[in-house]
Amino acid sequence: MTEKTETVNFEKSFQELQNIINRLESSDLPLEEALKLYEQGQKLADQCAQILEAAQLRVEMLNPTKAMVDEE
Repeated sequence: MTEKTETVNFEKSFQELQNIINRLESSDLPLEEALKLYEQGQKLADQCAQILEAAQLRVEMLNPTKAMVDEE
């Protein structure tokens, strides 16, 4: 069940991040609002990066031979 939850969280977080990026790029926001959106975006980006890192580690555990070849 964790796997499905991580996927949903990643997809949702990534979509929210895209929405924030679009808002920051396409409108003239007041500075304070832009800063709040930036902070939210940074948190979402960090969250997505952590989920992707965990997924990469799981893939490497499932295929350790491939991971060793990639390191060389």
